[in-house]
Amino acid sequence: MSFAINETKIPGCYEMVPQKFTDKRGAFIKTFQQEEYANNQLHVQFTEEYYSVSTRGVLRGLHFQLPPKEHVKIVYCVFGEIMDVVVDLRVGSPAYGKFEIFHLSADMSNMVYIPPGLAHGFYVHRDPAIVMYKASTLHAPQWDSGIHWASLGIPWPDSNPITSEKDAGLPPFHEFQSPFIYRQETK
Repeated sequence: MSFAINETKIPGCYEMVPQKFTDKRGAFIKTFQQEEYANNQLHVQFTEEYYSVSTRGVLRGLHFQLPPKEHVKIVYCVFGEIMDVVVDLRVGSPAYGKFEIFHLSADMSNMVYIPPGLAHGFYVHRDPAIVMYKASTLHAPQWDSGIHWASLGIPWPDSNPITSEKDAGLPPFHEFQSPFIYRQETK
């Protein structure tokens, strides 16, 4: 296996740690291999990939796309270091309203596999941070949504982070009427 898949307290969300090959030139990391993902019942069809560049103190999130444009995401940090957070928004999930925190960095080479129905956000620890996203559906602005980053008691390292106007104006979790329904997954 070219990566380890670690379960989290949120069903269907995994921390994945790819093998890292290093020598005097540097490192080589394979982040995606279709057959291996399929063998582990992970989504294998991704339609878009993008990245963000953020300075220390930036907080992005908590974002998701609403049905019918919800998506699976894989997130990893290729430069810098971030505190990555996912929140379960799936009604009926044993983890509904709960969050999981990951520390992602280029040094650790770890990734987060995020199923539909989870909000995602991150805080930048080390300047700059380049975060890669692989998504199973195209970005659809009319279906793009989120919840306010400070509405769930997440222990962010900064109570006054740098955010976008859009993120600062997102509704709190308790006002969000979730359209996501939990369906038990088997892996």
